[in-house]
Amino acid sequence: MSDDTRTEGVKTLLGDPRRAITKLSWPMVVAMLAQTTYNLADGIWVAGLGADALAAVGLFFPFIMFIIALSSGLGVGGSAAISRRIGERDKVGADNTALHTLLIGMLVGLAFSLPFIPFLEPIFTSMGATGPATSMAADYARVLFGGAIFIFFANIGNAILRGEGDTKRAMYALVFSAALNIVLDPIFIYTLDMGIAGAAWATLLSMVTAAALFFYWMFVTRDTYVSLRRSDFQPDRAIVREILGVGIPSSVAMLSMSFSVFLLNVIIIQVGGTDGVAVFTTGWRVVSFGTLPLMGIATGVTAVTAAAYGARDPDKLEVAFMYAVKIGIVIELVAAAVIFIFAPQITTLFTYSEEARFLAEDITVFLRYTALFYPSVPLGMLTSALFRGINQGMNALIVTLVRTIVLQVSMAYLLGLVLGYGLVGVWVGIAAGNLVAGMALTFPWGRLAITRYRALIQEEEPPRTVN
Repeated sequence: MSDDTRTEGVKTLLGDPRRAITKLSWPMVVAMLAQTTYNLADGIWVAGLGADALAAVGLFFPFIMFIIALSSGLGVGGSAAISRRIGERDKVGADNTALHTLLIGMLVGLAFSLPFIPFLEPIFTSMGATGPATSMAADYARVLFGGAIFIFFANIGNAILRGEGDTKRAMYALVFSAALNIVLDPIFIYTLDMGIAGAAWATLLSMVTAAALFFYWMFVTRDTYVSLRRSDFQPDRAIVREILGVGIPSSVAMLSMSFSVFLLNVIIIQVGGTDGVAVFTTGWRVVSFGTLPLMGIATGVTAVTAAAYGARDPDKLEVAFMYAVKIGIVIELVAAAVIFIFAPQITTLFTYSEEARFLAEDITVFLRYTALFYPSVPLGMLTSALFRGINQGMNALIVTLVRTIVLQVSMAYLLGLVLGYGLVGVWVGIAAGNLVAGMALTFPWGRLAITRYRALIQEEEPPRTVN
């Protein structure tokens, strides 16, 4: 790879913020589209095993979010720190930050995956699961917890490339992984008659493939902008604190989303039993599909605002943030309209089997009520991305905690159980909690943070007088 190609992402990070948001975001949107398409396909294939299988995947959903939260959160911390070093024109610091991120990620991956394996069935039982869904959830979880180290490596490698502005190769790895997963799912589940465990093995093998690609680029061809050689590693507590200062809050923020899903599952089980969990799990796959462009845009926001922060350029930071929010709202309005209109047709993808057909009406209702959810998501998600970029990880965490735990869960509990509106009350509560959080807290706070940063820069660097 030529030096010009290696530095293309860096030039994008340091260039026009609107162009940078677009150029860095679209590959991640495509990658996440592929990943979410896999999630939908996985749900379709699992649906053929019946409602118990759908419920089993739903029971494990908070735990796979736990794995992804830890790995992705640490990756976000490292990625933002790398982008800030690039904004400061500190290549040596960027190299050392990438190495620190990789080492921390591998250690955490080993420590927070394997210990869960012996306790899986009791955990699912404590959640209120009964019957075949319990053992099926344990079978599914055992495979993915056992291979979690590969998920960690893939997510950290992806983050390092994003941090240096190389979102295209990050996209290639994720798209290939998702495509492989889609192909392997029916083979493992049905052809090899592995059932729900086959879906887990298909997921794990696809992540191993993604991890292998990142390993090849970073350690074999060595054609990334940052250098990942042992000789470049210089232990630095300040780098560790910077990575963890954003990474831990990011992980906790993602874990709070996992915990909120856990709490919602508890509420839903009380309101609608395991069938309600199956509806929620299936419908939430569609919600994830509808909001996936925002996740891609958020990666661009974090990288561009981090580089602008490192370069001490509040104008560029504000332009990037506001441009991303406006684009995000437009996209989500379109997504909400499409999903509302075509909810019955979307539902048929998950209820084609005789065993799952009775869920069709409830899934359609879920999709139409949660259409209210989409337009407010950019306010929260992209503000959190801004806070991560400007090294304010705790603010990003607070935003997410208020949105997911304080408001979404509490309003779902209030409307679903206390006021007795059942599952519809839960769905409306989720949407209403997110809307209130976005409009009343997250977006105004992000704007205030930019204003304060601008004032700080002006105090430190007063305008020069012209003679």
